Amino acid sequence: MRDDRFVQPLYTFAQAARFIGMHQATLATWTRPPRCRQTSPGGGRGHTAVVTALPPEPGDLRRIPFIGLIEATVVEAFRRTGLSLQRIRRALTVLAEQGELEHALASEHLFTDGAEVLYDYAASNEELQIRLLTLTEVSTGQRVFHEVILDYLRRIEFTDGWATGLILPITERPLLRVVPEVAGGTPLFMEGGAPLSVVRSRFVAGEPVESIAADYEVPAAHITESLNAIWPTFEAA
Repeated sequence: MRDDRFVQPLYTFAQAARFIGMHQATLATWTRPPRCRQTSPGGGRGHTAVVTALPPEPGDLRRIPFIGLIEATVVEAFRRTGLSLQRIRRALTVLAEQGELEHALASEHLFTDGAEVLYDYAASNEELQIRLLTLTEVSTGQRVFHEVILDYLRRIEFTDGWATGLILPITERPLLRVVPEVAGGTPLFMEGGAPLSVVRSRFVAGEPVESIAADYEVPAAHITESLNAIWPTFEAA
């Protein structure tokens, strides 16, 4: 069966990067063609890219499907830990290739089993720095991801073993949500339900935030915070 979450391009590189707080060029370095594995954990040719980008279509700049946006969110979570880029690449490669599960970074297995996979890999390969990405819960003895990573993973919604929704991590508060089959995957304000694209268009056209907020029943503070986070200091205006 065709699953549009994996094969329907929704976002340009620029859009996807802005929504998760990553530079566009950085995002591009993590992308890969579908069903293509370039290396294996621990070495080989360069690194395994782990963010899905679809082949370009004439006249359409969108390359990133919903699943690719989720994978990019996981990449950004690991980057935020401050671990070296080399260690992050290795850790993400291990996770992306665990059990040869395609799109593993967008699977619920990442949330439930990923920390244990990384810990076991780090222990058996003497990768002490990679172990820093995981913690052990005192009460249960289970391995869990570092809190910085968990803050991102908790914003991913799963309903069928795969990601089905994302609360954008670009804002500190949960303000914007993406559901791929709703409004073409555009971010929607969680309070009021207005599409971010429409709100931004009206703001860029010169309308006051308070007026836009009243029309869509979205708190003005939510609009301001979102626009500042995605387009710092409203640079797009």
